[in-house]
Amino acid sequence: MINKILFAGALVVGLSGNAQRSYWQQKAEYKMDVDFNTSNHHINGKQTLVYTNNSPDTLTSVYYHLYFNAFQPGSSMDVRSRNLPDPDARVGSRIAALKPEETGYQKVLSLKQNGKVLSPVTNETILEVKLAQPILPGAKTTFEMEFEAQVPLQVRRSGRNSAEGVDYSVTQWYPKMAEYDFEGWHPNPYIAREFYGIWGDFDVTIHMDRAYTIGGTGVLQNPEEIGKGYLPNGKEGSSKAEKLNWHFKAQNVHDFAWAADRDYIHDVIDGPNKMKIHFFYQNDEQYNKGWKEFQPNIVRLFEIMNKRFGTYPYAAYSIIQGGDGGMEYPMATLITGKRNTASLTGVSVHEVIHSWYQMILGTNESLYSWMDEGFTTYAGDIVMSELQKDGKANPFEGSYNGYFSLVKSGLQEPLTTHADHYNTNRAYGIASYSMGSIFLSQLGYVIGQEALDKGMINYFNNWKFKHPTPNDCLREMEKTSGMVLDWYKEYWINTTHRIDYGVRSVSGSGEATRISLERIGKMPMPLDVVVKLKSGKTINYNIPLDLMRGEKPADKRYDETRVLEDWAWVYTGYEFEIPVNASDIASVEIDPSQLMADIDRSNNTWPAGGSPRKEGRLRR
Repeated sequence: MINKILFAGALVVGLSGNAQRSYWQQKAEYKMDVDFNTSNHHINGKQTLVYTNNSPDTLTSVYYHLYFNAFQPGSSMDVRSRNLPDPDARVGSRIAALKPEETGYQKVLSLKQNGKVLSPVTNETILEVKLAQPILPGAKTTFEMEFEAQVPLQVRRSGRNSAEGVDYSVTQWYPKMAEYDFEGWHPNPYIAREFYGIWGDFDVTIHMDRAYTIGGTGVLQNPEEIGKGYLPNGKEGSSKAEKLNWHFKAQNVHDFAWAADRDYIHDVIDGPNKMKIHFFYQNDEQYNKGWKEFQPNIVRLFEIMNKRFGTYPYAAYSIIQGGDGGMEYPMATLITGKRNTASLTGVSVHEVIHSWYQMILGTNESLYSWMDEGFTTYAGDIVMSELQKDGKANPFEGSYNGYFSLVKSGLQEPLTTHADHYNTNRAYGIASYSMGSIFLSQLGYVIGQEALDKGMINYFNNWKFKHPTPNDCLREMEKTSGMVLDWYKEYWINTTHRIDYGVRSVSGSGEATRISLERIGKMPMPLDVVVKLKSGKTINYNIPLDLMRGEKPADKRYDETRVLEDWAWVYTGYEFEIPVNASDIASVEIDPSQLMADIDRSNNTWPAGGSPRKEGRLRR
């Protein structure tokens, strides 16, 4: 069917803001005192956890994550890795080959609730706890725990003796309370991908052999005792004991990570808003220069992010050599360090930006990995473009190409897929990183870049230190743009429907030209149809989608914008007439910005190959 119209003026429909859903979140206050034995890589710890139930529900059970238990032969992570058609090369079958002294484990030796002994059950990476007394809505309870752990040989993220020789990457290392939210408990087994945690405060003391330097989450409370780069001129700590007591505090975060090495150099520089940026890296002549050179880029990164996406709220951030690639944590990231300046900048840009998308906007990244990885990728492309001053018209091109390759592969799955349950690593990676990024860049095409930029700031300011969902983000964009956007989520997130539009024909009659378009893919979109005259003038004919109930402002990249009548989504064809002689037209193109993820751009331009497409029946 064809939606046939003559050129029409703009139609603007306003949208009043709706109230947000009633919101609550749990709180956890951790105090941990841990002794680290470097001879056998064991942790002996005491943990006090004050848990506040802000939900409207009475809780009779709680769950803890025991992540280190994944690093044992036959674990779910091991089996899953060996059964995937494209396993992560960093894991592969390495867990299956671990010897007993190389495995990881976490054992809860005792657990009490308000002084009453509990009898928890360990189910691999989840500790199941039946409570001695229910936690009523609005009530607090105190858990006291003694635990021990063995740090595994470095396989994935956590571990000792990494491929680069870093002694300890201590992440996902303590029994961590699972999150309970409006969807219930989230005691997801550790399979290797994403995490989700409770907002809270951490007070952590680590007793560590004085030969080691530690960097991690939070702010060190006793720098005068520690030295090791925390004090000017590299002064040693005042204590001469065999071990140093590293006391860190972090407020309003949802995890705590750290790393330790005997050869770390520790640099500290000033960042914006009086924050301190710490760098921990091994003393290696081949790479030390790069670690020095990229530090100003990180300052610039924080400046750009603060301006474009919201102000970083913490007093410190640490970039630490460790892990097996790059992995984000609150106030810190672990990255592999044997890189040149450009590579150090690239990996750090992505991991630091996770401080906004996951560490401050704490989405359930297991369910919505695209809001975490994708939004980080989007902001990272913008930051890298500014750092490199490359002037790219579309800095997100890599994400689009990744998406197109996934479509061609036939492996695509909807973004509603839980991160652990994608059938391939390829589908998970491209969906989470590329499609999540395109969700935003393409949304800018729908509502206009200015509205998107404002919406991102509002999203950050209104949802920081919370657990936003896709609806929460989209509502901010609706309130900013004045449009209805539920259809966009329904198609891009909940389905694998694709976008494909084409210019069917361009025909002239006197001083008028008729342009016929067709929708070939199942996902409807608003269109920019840009007519370029032989004089060089560009006229953008903006065709809103009826489901939007509005249209974006004029795009300043074009000399003139004219808004046409809405294209009703049920129609597969659309025709409009413009008051231009066909002989004066150099080209007609759908979306020259290439921000719309049209899977086949070969039919987006007229003339195609120098001549119009042949007439034919419109698809339905």
